[in-house]
Amino acid sequence: MTTKPEGLSSRPTSRLPREESLGYQVNHLARLLERALRLRIAEHGVVPGQFAQLLALYEQDGLTQRELCERVQIEQPTMANTLQRMERDGLVHRVPDPQDRRQAKVLLSDRARELQEPLVAAAGEVNDLATRGLDVPEVAALLGTITRLIENLESIGRS
Repeated sequence: MTTKPEGLSSRPTSRLPREESLGYQVNHLARLLERALRLRIAEHGVVPGQFAQLLALYEQDGLTQRELCERVQIEQPTMANTLQRMERDGLVHRVPDPQDRRQAKVLLSDRARELQEPLVAAAGEVNDLATRGLDVPEVAALLGTITRLIENLESIGRS
């Protein structure tokens, strides 16, 4: 018989109510965060599916598609489609990598740079709404816990 870590329900594993399912709750939270962000950034012609790429490029402009995939943890085909839409929407453009002409660097457009402040402000507003009623140490603890959960799951399948 396996025992569950302290704090988790002692219910049989054959029944897992949604309110006790970490995956369900986190997924529900992610959908709510995405909806709140979508409402705030739509006026700028940006969708949540482009947001992680923009944040990564705001941190370091000129990443390759592969580097972006690694940073935002999405698959190459999805990234290729997203970057095509971002190019179409005037958010990025690609230029050949001077060190490796087989690759391209993804660069922010002037428009994307102009949007950085309002987009980051919108994300901050959503974070503030989501953490309303929590104090700074509680938010820090929550983010620390989420980071640890991500690290636990990212380690699955690594050799």
